[in-house]
Amino acid sequence: AAWKDLFERCTSVMARIQSMPQPVIAQVHGIATAAGCQLVATCDLAIATDKATFCTPGVNIGLFCSTPMVALSRNIPRKQAFEMLTTGQFISAERAAELGLVNRVADEAEPDAMALAELVASKLGSAVKIGKEGFYRQSEMSLEDAYAYTGEVMVDNMLYRDTEEGIAAFLDKRAPEWEQ
Repeated sequence: AAWKDLFERCTSVMARIQSMPQPVIAQVHGIATAAGCQLVATCDLAIATDKATFCTPGVNIGLFCSTPMVALSRNIPRKQAFEMLTTGQFISAERAAELGLVNRVADEAEPDAMALAELVASKLGSAVKIGKEGFYRQSEMSLEDAYAYTGEVMVDNMLYRDTEEGIAAFLDKRAPEWEQ
């Protein structure tokens, strides 16, 4: 019962990250293994230092990293995810960036993560919210359904007053004056 409770709580945290309206940015300074690697893969964006390493080592002790597999296999190419899961070997931050597990590698993660957060925060919050929700929902749909769904999302987004202001500001070559 304790193990079941632990994994249910972990699943709840991971699901909550993707359902939040704001993008969540991981800062990785050291080792991210098992659930730590899962957390990085679950976050919307990730910055790592060049000293960061990533691993799903469960197989090394006879426990396949099944729950980390969910986020990992949705973030990096299938064969590379399977290799990480079946070998339990570490990959470097540079390799994680090549695979798409992290957005970039920096000397220090915090300044780059804060700059990225500030850049995202400077955008229209309602657009980021609808975009994040749409990003995750469409990724599980067929191509045809994804286009139909995202077309509806675009129409809804176009009807926001602040979106109208953003478009007008672009056409007028000025900064938007959003009410957000």
